[in-house]
Amino acid sequence: MNTKTLKKIHKTAAIFAFLFITSFLTSTIVADFFATPQQIAHVKSSVLMFIPGLILAMMITGISAAKLYPGVAKGPFKVKQTRMKIAAINGVFILLPAAIVLAKWSGLGQFNDLYWTVQIVEIIAGMVNLAMIGLNIRDGIRLGRNANKEAIRY
Repeated sequence: MNTKTLKKIHKTAAIFAFLFITSFLTSTIVADFFATPQQIAHVKSSVLMFIPGLILAMMITGISAAKLYPGVAKGPFKVKQTRMKIAAINGVFILLPAAIVLAKWSGLGQFNDLYWTVQIVEIIAGMVNLAMIGLNIRDGIRLGRNANKEAIRY
């Protein structure tokens, strides 16, 4: 696979991951404020259903980055890599378990203090991941612009 195609795959996967997280957060917050308990349960089960798509987008983003920039672990690449490691840990240890538990509890109509505590933690962790992926997209755009300027110079 050529570099140009791999870069397109990388960009597309990163944007999909960002959009998945944005839609999860938006639908959760809107449902929490304006929906009935049954609608909240539907949102939570829908989020859980689409998590494999997010995981796939994140995996493709990471794998394509590793293929595009093998051995590059300094400067902005190191920062982007560190952000993604934090996002992955956040996703595996906070977001995925929270999504599973919240979908189950909301399906049972269990909207107690523990539910809302986990919900708040999930929203905060989701916002952290959204910010980190957004920053990585921004940095990727900047790196692309700088590479294009370098290519034009020579």
